[in-house]
Amino acid sequence: MELKGHLEAENIIVLSLAEENLDASNVRVFKQAVALIIEERPRVLLDLAAVNFVDSSGLGGLVACQRLMNSRKGEFRLCSLTSNVNALFELMRMHRVFKIHETREAALKSFP
Repeated sequence: MELKGHLEAENIIVLSLAEENLDASNVRVFKQAVALIIEERPRVLLDLAAVNFVDSSGLGGLVACQRLMNSRKGEFRLCSLTSNVNALFELMRMHRVFKIHETREAALKSFP
């Protein structure tokens, strides 16, 4: 699992998932890695530009991240979804669950 993180202005951590798939084969490692990285961060942006496929387990992992941030009164956003992943999010109505932005820049500007 390749997950890169760096701190942006206003205490926002930007995570880039450099995997082609987020699925049952790697979601457990993904959730553990994200939980460690975002433990003390109030604002998290997950860039999914490299991800071309997400299955139900992957969606569950993203929902777990959202719940973790909600429980801590934090902000969680997604950006740069590929057309395949975006279509899945719309089909599963996940676009109503997450705050999704087309670009990283737009997502960074959306944080309060």
